[in-house]
Parts: sequence; structure tokens; C-alpha cells
Amino acid sequence: MELHQIIRKALITEKSTVARDAANQYHFEVRTGANKIEVGRAVEKLFKVKVLSVRVMNVRGKKKRTGKTVGERRSWKKAVVTLAPGNRIEAME
Repeated sequence: MELHQIIRKALITEKSTVARDAANQYHFEVRTGANKIEVGRAVEKLFKVKVLSVRVMNVRGKKKRTGKTVGERRSWKKAVVTLAPGNRIEAME
């Protein structure tokens, strides 16, 4: 599987920015079938950094209402990647 298919996009929020500055952690939206090992290898190869740990979580889609109809946003998977000290991803700075 290609690396760009595993990592869909970087998540840049206030919470992820604080985690990046404090603990050298980066947040990504990943493919729903990806596991920790695949995510870690993809980050190491794409950004040429050393990964210490990977945490993944499934995020359920929220229910949204427009008038009488109730819909649901899509569910997705989030990964929190901790890098070794001294490593940074320059594209996300």
C-alpha cells in the first residue's frame, strides 16, 4: 500500500499544536484500515523522522439534522504520533 493512502492529512488544531510544542506529538487522519505499525512506518518514510510511539483511535461521525431529516457525518480514524527528541516535521510547523 502506498504511504499517501495510509496518511490522509495532518490535523492542525489548537489541541494538536499544544501537543506538538509540549510533547513532540503530531496528529494525522489515517485510513480506517491502517494499524499502528503501518502508520509509524509511513510517517518515518514520508517525513524522514524517528517515531517512538503511535496511538490510534476511531472517531465516530456526528449526527447532524437539517429540517426533518437526520444524517450522519462519516466516521474516521485519528493517529497521534510521538517523535524522538530532536526530530521535527518541518511541513507542519
